[in-house]
Amino acid sequence: MTHASSRVSALRSVALTVPDLALAEQFYTQTWHLDVAARTDKAIYLRATGADHHVLALHEAPGPARIRNVTLRARSAAALQEVAQAAVAAGGRVLQPAGPLGEPGGGTAVTVADADGRIFRLVHGDVLHADAHEEKDRPVRLAHAVLNSHDVEATRRFMEQVFDFSLSDRTRIMAFMRCNSDHHSIALGDTDNDALNHIAFLMPDLESVMRGGGRMRDAGFGIEWGPGRHGPGDNAFNYFVGPFDVVIEYTAEVEQVDDSYQAGQPSDWTWPPGRVDQWGISQPPSARLKQAQRAIVFVS
Repeated sequence: MTHASSRVSALRSVALTVPDLALAEQFYTQTWHLDVAARTDKAIYLRATGADHHVLALHEAPGPARIRNVTLRARSAAALQEVAQAAVAAGGRVLQPAGPLGEPGGGTAVTVADADGRIFRLVHGDVLHADAHEEKDRPVRLAHAVLNSHDVEATRRFMEQVFDFSLSDRTRIMAFMRCNSDHHSIALGDTDNDALNHIAFLMPDLESVMRGGGRMRDAGFGIEWGPGRHGPGDNAFNYFVGPFDVVIEYTAEVEQVDDSYQAGQPSDWTWPPGRVDQWGISQPPSARLKQAQRAIVFVS
């Protein structure tokens, strides 16, 4: 039994605004290795090699980059109404009631916000690509999105009550939450703001995480944290600051868990002095990374 959520089957995509769509497209296709699945006048929809219609939507808008929404995939059509009702009961609000989604990929969706303005969409019946596959050096899908929270326990309750997520592990600074067999699809970072912390893209293997680090460095985007292997989730990582201060991660080998997994507490996840990962080779996150992890806030 691995269905940690009765309402959500997976994290599908993240949507951002960016001030220069052409520059973003060049980076995310040529350097980050996504493909354009669809485009409109003011937006591009980027796919990985997996079945999701897109994993990243970029909308052109002036000013600093912002996060428009985190899109989750529903287990059933009925889940959309359940989430709408639960969001209101949990102190959030419904921004758009369940209805057809007028964007590439389609489907039916409900859009809700929590009390702090984090925006989530739950989509059902969206288009899937028939040619899903894994390819060396190219992302397969999103692994997780990490959202900062000035009140992690309140945000965690919202995720549990509205989306039926489960806590996988709690460290001193993070709550890791799952909706399927991945150790986490959403994590909440304990800090004093409510920005996007980072978006993680699942690579097919460790080799691709490392080669991706080299490719990014060649393109002028240094590794800001990594390579290393996390404790919770057991996943290998390299972190980068992409265009417009968006923090992105290549990751692989995310731990698969089921409902027998016992959630760890902060005391279970401590490192020896000077260590920030299991391997003990990674330097701590750079100052630039930490700054960027606070920069991308939700659209109001």
